[in-house]
Amino acid sequence: MLIVRGAELVWTGSAELPGGEIACGPDGKVAAGPVDGEVLDASGCVVTPGLVNAHHHLLQTAFRTLPGTRGVPMRDWLPRMAAAYAAVGVDDELAHAAAAAGLAEALLCGVTTVADHHLTWPAGTGDGVGIARAVAAAACELGARLVFVRGSARDDPQEAAASADAIAAALGGDPSGMVQVAVGPAGVHSDGEETFALLGEVARRHGLRRRTQANEQVDVEVAAQRYGRRPLDLLDEWGWLAPDVTIAHLCDVTGEEIAKVAAAGVTATHAPGCDVPMGWGVAPMAALADAGVPVGLGTSGGGSNDAGHLLADARLAMQVAPLAGRPVTAREVLTWATAGSATGLGRPELGRLDPGCAADLACWDVTGVADAGVADPLAGLLWAAPGRRPRHVVVGGRVVVRDGELVGRSEREVADALRVLLAHRPAPGA
Repeated sequence: MLIVRGAELVWTGSAELPGGEIACGPDGKVAAGPVDGEVLDASGCVVTPGLVNAHHHLLQTAFRTLPGTRGVPMRDWLPRMAAAYAAVGVDDELAHAAAAAGLAEALLCGVTTVADHHLTWPAGTGDGVGIARAVAAAACELGARLVFVRGSARDDPQEAAASADAIAAALGGDPSGMVQVAVGPAGVHSDGEETFALLGEVARRHGLRRRTQANEQVDVEVAAQRYGRRPLDLLDEWGWLAPDVTIAHLCDVTGEEIAKVAAAGVTATHAPGCDVPMGWGVAPMAALADAGVPVGLGTSGGGSNDAGHLLADARLAMQVAPLAGRPVTAREVLTWATAGSATGLGRPELGRLDPGCAADLACWDVTGVADAGVADPLAGLLWAAPGRRPRHVVVGGRVVVRDGELVGRSEREVADALRVLLAHRPAPGA
């Protein structure tokens, strides 16, 4: 049991409690009353629910800032990334090391849950269970929550479905809620109707969420060239506009498309840290939210973003929102990064600190010079100090970052493991 005490402010997602504290019960949930146990000092901190990164590609943590992947159209970016994966060799070992680095970065940035949309399945990976287990093992070692999304990008439809079935059987149904499985084709630019249909069947059999991407630059181009349609029209025809579906990106959607997404009960994930540098534009998330679409936030992968700092991307989302519609507030975007993302995962117990919710939280020190003169400390989390890290992070009532340091593994060990592995493999450009 754990008591988080002494905070300047506790934001539960539904209330702001000056001088509040959070009690974490033995079940890893927020307790309704006082508990006995360790006291975690949150003096000088703003406490928030743990951030939920609803869209990441953890493998890309090993492929950041590659030559030829910046300032190029997506039609060029995709084959260059594919060539890098082929050169280095994607296997269980790389998946574990890359995921560990990406998840360690996430925890150190206040993220307690990461949805990993894994899209790279080279020949020889079999049913993919080994890769999925390797990623889940990295999360377990660090104490992070993981949503492993068995994705597809031009995979054989039957093989992708069989793999998703095997991964769901191997990792699904975790009663602790630390590991969740979902399915998700990369988008209509890479996968056809059969893949969407077969992965949808796997989702129905196992009770999994479905996830995909739409309206990225190449997605719109390929949908027009191959089908003479818009991506969301195809997803609608293929049964992938539904309440169990979350769609990432959604750049340059029309008012009619926003209404269609809202009517279908779809959730959306905003990834401005990817979309803006890739030149896809700013998704109109305020308009989607105003239409009743639950909005979450993700970083996307290191191949397009280079960082997994969700709070920094929340700040970016707030800053660029007026370019695509109305301004958004810091509280609104913080809700996207917590409860909104959790809603898209079908996890209402995450992203909130109300009694009975998972005791996942971050303690943000606001005593430094970057926060001096800040009148609203909660809004200041976004407006000030774009690279801030939390003092403490708790997942399920367990401290996983204490005084800025990982508890499960050292940051240096995690980083060195990936560096050494990559040093002993062919260079990405080889």
